[in-house]
Amino acid sequence: MEHNTQVRRTLALAAPLLFVLLWSSSFVAVRAGLRSITPLLFVTIRMAGCALVLLALMVILRQSWSGLRHGKWLHCAITGVLMNALGLMAPHVGLLTTKSAQIALVQSLSPLLTAILGIRLLHEPLRPRQWCGLALGLGGVGLVVGHAALSSTAQFQGMALAFIGVLGIVSGTLYFGRTCRDVPLLPGATVQFAAATLAAILGTMIFEAPHADWTSTAIAATAWNTIMVSLGGMGLYFLMLTQGTAARAVANFYLVPGTTAVLAWIFSHETLTPPALLGLLVASVGCWLVNATPRRQQPSPSRSS
Repeated sequence: MEHNTQVRRTLALAAPLLFVLLWSSSFVAVRAGLRSITPLLFVTIRMAGCALVLLALMVILRQSWSGLRHGKWLHCAITGVLMNALGLMAPHVGLLTTKSAQIALVQSLSPLLTAILGIRLLHEPLRPRQWCGLALGLGGVGLVVGHAALSSTAQFQGMALAFIGVLGIVSGTLYFGRTCRDVPLLPGATVQFAAATLAAILGTMIFEAPHADWTSTAIAATAWNTIMVSLGGMGLYFLMLTQGTAARAVANFYLVPGTTAVLAWIFSHETLTPPALLGLLVASVGCWLVNATPRRQQPSPSRSS
């Protein structure tokens, strides 16, 4: 029992860091994959791969579907369509015309929207320190990519599509918080990705002429985003949602633009500017302020009479 408790604590501490690393790596991998695969088809393949893997795990592990009774399966399906389909399809299309750092900047609006709406919908009030952290996080992201995002009106369409993705992530996060927190993770995620697959297929059929050239880079990008980002990253995200507030979970998106800049510098030899380093530091401080658990006050010793 003590060992299991320690494992849970370790995972809880590591989950935000792993999530940020995986989600940030997605931008680098997606940009490489979109050279050979149309964006909506890319998302469809990601969602379908995740759904098949999770369904296989359900069968192998003989997991029960009972946790999805009483309409829970429908709530999970709606969450999956909002967060995994809408939240990914629009930004993937935006990446065709807009730099990944600018898409990440728009996604940084997710913490503020989630925190503000979460007060009303999830009854999750924020302390002044957390509001300060949210403001710092947004300021840090602005230092990383703000000037680039505002320098060209030609990329407005891509940023607008990215904002649609933000709406998907925020609405999916809040809907999950209200309806799905008590659903077992594996069956819930299986339904979410299955529903997202259907939505992505429909979107692909309506909005694009799908095409794929299966180069080694395309295969690697698809596999990484399917297994490591969609399965691993979103699994960590939902774990953080079940163990904390929506605002604390989504605040980790503040770290994504700066981390993406670092990964692009390492793997794509892009220049890492001083504002990017400073922005990463400021956003990290802001994320810590939102997520840090306040110390409990120790009871004062009773005085002897």
